[in-house]
Amino acid sequence: MNFWNNLRQRLEEVRGLGIIGFGDITGGAISSIFWFYLASVVEPHEYGDIYYFLSIATIASAISLFGTHESITVLTSKGYKIQSGLNIISLGISSITSLSLIIFFQRMDIGIIVIAFVINTLSIGDLLGRKQFLKYSQYNILQKVLTLVLGIGFFYAFGIPGIIFALAISYTGYLIRIIKTFREIPINFKLIKEKSSFLSHNYMVYLVGSFGSQVDKIIVVPLLGSAVLGNYSLAIQVITVLTMFTTILFKYLLPQESSGIQNKFLIKIVIIISVIISILGISISPLIIPNFFPKYVDATVAIQIMSFSIISIATNTICTSKLLAKEKSKSVLIGGIIALSVLIVGILTLGSTYGTIGIAISFVLSNISKATFLGSSLKRYERNPN
Repeated sequence: MNFWNNLRQRLEEVRGLGIIGFGDITGGAISSIFWFYLASVVEPHEYGDIYYFLSIATIASAISLFGTHESITVLTSKGYKIQSGLNIISLGISSITSLSLIIFFQRMDIGIIVIAFVINTLSIGDLLGRKQFLKYSQYNILQKVLTLVLGIGFFYAFGIPGIIFALAISYTGYLIRIIKTFREIPINFKLIKEKSSFLSHNYMVYLVGSFGSQVDKIIVVPLLGSAVLGNYSLAIQVITVLTMFTTILFKYLLPQESSGIQNKFLIKIVIIISVIISILGISISPLIIPNFFPKYVDATVAIQIMSFSIISIATNTICTSKLLAKEKSKSVLIGGIIALSVLIVGILTLGSTYGTIGIAISFVLSNISKATFLGSSLKRYERNPN
């Protein structure tokens, strides 16, 4: 009986992971085509400027998201109908941050995409929390197709200023999901109050994580210029593709772990795959970048260096999903703060001295420091759950 139960569980794991994987790989491939194509037709400093403003919008959306997708995923997986309350709070805050950015930068596109990012995150949390993996994949692929079609179309119609507008419009499908959630689930602020401790910790985790993933781009522009950011951003885009499987795993593991389902087999597989992908990243970047992106020669060595972080990124994913599933978000928060601190110090020291290479080294050290802390925290919790 145990054999058949284990077999059914393995098949269910493969099916769920496969559905998420298909959506993310297909969507990621489509999105990458757009970003790689854009890199091939614009100058590095223009590419850097786009990422600079998107980073500002990403941080602004993180500030707005009291209902992070991790919080919604975990609580929804456990049967709490909390989505609408978190949606109304997050959308209210995002309206204020959006208006503030529009006034400060005198740019409508940055404000609009903040709200688009928030809608996207809220919807993903709901879909994954309900384990509606097929719908998640459908929404994801639709958004990426719109990114490619609208992004290229707006670029040639309006130039670089049209790109962020196109990206914002691509998230329209998720708005339908938000409206549907409001109709299905009543707003329950009492439940939010009951879970305020977990929500607050997780909000800080998400905020620190967003700063950690975007602050490098914001620091680089005034410190080293948009051209350096352009090379670094291309390297980041490559690493994003190489860590796509890890991202897929997190989206599947979090609701599973939250429901009490262990996935040791998948965790072993992802570690093995991460090692292989790390070696590939180091090996193939000298062949690809000079031939397809000759303007971004500094990105070649950066990609090789940053490929060493792929294993630690996988470790971060596994540890984070396990800790959040047990609502132990404090350790994840501290790990994020450590990683952010290492990254900022590294950019200001190594980055200012060695440019793109220094930033790449800082990226690796940041992920290793986070993996070390989260790994030790998880072991400590497993030895002493209380």
